Amino acid sequence: MPPRADLSASIAVFLIALPLSLGIALATGAPLQAGLVAAAVGGLVAGALGGAPLLVTGPAAGLTVITAELIQEHGWRTTCAITALAGLAQLILSALRVARSALVISPAIVHGMLAGIGATIALAQLHIVLGGNPESEVIDNLAQLPGQLADPHPGALAISGLTVAVLLLWPRLPGGVGGAVRRAVPAALAAVLLATALTSATSLHQPRVDLPSWSSHALPSAPDGPVLGLIAAVLTVTLVASVESLLSAVAVDKLAAARQRRSGGEDRRVARADLDRELRGQGAANVVSGLLGGLPVTGVAVRSSANVAAGAVSRASAMLHGCWILLASGLLVGLLELIPLAALAALVMVVGVQMVSITHIRTVTRYRELLVYAPTALGTALLGVLEGVGIGIAVAVAVALHRLSHTGVSHERLPDGSHRLRVHGQLTFLAVPRLSRALAQVPEGATATVELDGGFLDHAAYETLHDWQAAHIAHGGRAEISGRSGQRIGEPASTHRCWPWQPWRNHQCTAPVTTTVAGGNGAHGGTSTGTGTVRHDQLLSGVRNFQRTTAPLVRRELARLAREGQRPGHLFLTCADSRLVTSMITSSGPGDLFTVRNVGNLVPRPGGPAAGEGDDSVAAAIEYAVTVLRVTTITVCGHSGCGAMDALRAGRGSLAGASPLERWLRHALPSLERLAALAGTPPCLDGRPATDPLEALCLANVVQQLDHLARHECVARRLAEGGLELRGMYFHVGQAQAYVLGPGRGGAPQFTAVRPDEHPAAESGLLAS
Repeated sequence: MPPRADLSASIAVFLIALPLSLGIALATGAPLQAGLVAAAVGGLVAGALGGAPLLVTGPAAGLTVITAELIQEHGWRTTCAITALAGLAQLILSALRVARSALVISPAIVHGMLAGIGATIALAQLHIVLGGNPESEVIDNLAQLPGQLADPHPGALAISGLTVAVLLLWPRLPGGVGGAVRRAVPAALAAVLLATALTSATSLHQPRVDLPSWSSHALPSAPDGPVLGLIAAVLTVTLVASVESLLSAVAVDKLAAARQRRSGGEDRRVARADLDRELRGQGAANVVSGLLGGLPVTGVAVRSSANVAAGAVSRASAMLHGCWILLASGLLVGLLELIPLAALAALVMVVGVQMVSITHIRTVTRYRELLVYAPTALGTALLGVLEGVGIGIAVAVAVALHRLSHTGVSHERLPDGSHRLRVHGQLTFLAVPRLSRALAQVPEGATATVELDGGFLDHAAYETLHDWQAAHIAHGGRAEISGRSGQRIGEPASTHRCWPWQPWRNHQCTAPVTTTVAGGNGAHGGTSTGTGTVRHDQLLSGVRNFQRTTAPLVRRELARLAREGQRPGHLFLTCADSRLVTSMITSSGPGDLFTVRNVGNLVPRPGGPAAGEGDDSVAAAIEYAVTVLRVTTITVCGHSGCGAMDALRAGRGSLAGASPLERWLRHALPSLERLAALAGTPPCLDGRPATDPLEALCLANVVQQLDHLARHECVARRLAEGGLELRGMYFHVGQAQAYVLGPGRGGAPQFTAVRPDEHPAAESGLLAS
């Protein structure tokens, strides 16, 4: 038996898929049964064999234009054969394990292709919405649109207008009742039902769904036509269906992971997508759909996102939705034939408009990819999908070459009279003329530094730099060439180099070292220079390395912060343990975090553990961060193997303690009490109980300090206003893994691992389809 969550999710997906499948079949010009066949096969075959458990497969708007062109050029039976051959091609690609290679295609090209397809769909369906008939070419549809707008059909316009209005307003139904209705009835189903009711109630004479007997259903025939044309058709369907399915699988992975994080580990964990297996499942579904006279199928993100939102936990949901489609095709024919075609056209038109996503346009604009997106979209709409993708790839290559050749080279004279040249980007032979002109601006005898901020330096650029360096030094000048991390380019291998974050104990410094001690000579002062292993002055050596490597990179940002003052958004309270490098585990920089560190990451309760024994240092930092800096988040971060918690377990925090450490650890005594109260339900890390008593205490301590934090008056006031968020965090030192506190299960605190995103191709949102 499938889980109850899968059963309810499958019904929600079925209610969305049924009208969309009919609408997409109508838009392609295929028999309407073909949409139902594709939806059923996609759910049953791809659902059973695919590698993404929550991905829902079926006929997709992304293939509408391609399928319509194939039907017009080759006929429906040959199009079915092309669909089956495309499925075979997908099976071959899955056997070669090249699924992840599809993800190298620029998201700007994929989104541009979908936008072009969406615009074509919307324009064609607009003619049906207005009561006319669309042409096969976009240009022809544009040319005839003014005449169609001047003489619309009132009945079709009324039905379509109602459908569009319901689709747009249904998600905005207000109140608790509205929310319950939205969850029970998807917008697409509501729009089609209301449009059908209007048609029946007013006796409007409008074309309706016509489902011929299944005995006359058309099956594929042997492909007939030019071989090259058929091969191009198969490759086009294979390319678009594969890329859309794989990107949708990645996007659904992200949705499932986000749902898991929100639930704090309550939800059943869903396995990550196996993309090669998913491609195999998609290929098998296309073979079966083509042989049974169905449309080509892909993984579709709209239905998949509804599947995740409805709580599906396994592939049973997608398979059950295929069963419901199959039952509806046999038992609900009479009801389906009441649906007006204008309602389905309006539904598909809205889907087409949504494929031209404003979010995608903003994303490609932010990453300077609009030059790739726009030609791809226009080429797809005006010339075809394969041509549009080809144009997009060509433009993407041209843009990459342009950026590679347009390396930024800047020259500035510093206050001390020296010169600094900065090179931004890859330094190749294409940038040598620009580099040579900048180097020529450095006068003879001057001190100059060339900073290279790029990941590639070819031979021509290398020779240009070092020929200039040799000539400049020969004329009495000083010249240094350094890379991104400050290392000198071309320096001997024995020269000392330190990475900014490298622990001192992990390397031996054999560079000459000068140590200056204030005061007299000899053992108590003076200056000594020597060469050898540096152990006694690691801090000062690190400061020198900072001045040489990091300071030039952050000087401008620190100058800005010095002028404008600090404006951190976060207060980060953590332990003084040397293994916690806050800037490294949070990827933060100057001005990002207001940091408080102490032994045990403690927040003393107002009033202290004993009467009259408060601690004002931490409270002062909290008050300053909350009331002056107006931070919006406070994070308490504990860690594994905490020495303070170990000392607490050993009794060092007793009220009788006399040393400063023992008096300080009294503030952690409530953490021991909390852990004792949690007996039987210990804190959990990513669903597993704490491995030992020390780890359990470290986790309980984070929760307890958050409780102390909320008792501070300034914090409580900001929490009541809704302008502040408290967050618990735990860092496992041995695993280099961060965990965030989420909602507990059965009273036990739950810490969920923070995981990196799988692939940037899905970062800009789900593909509309």
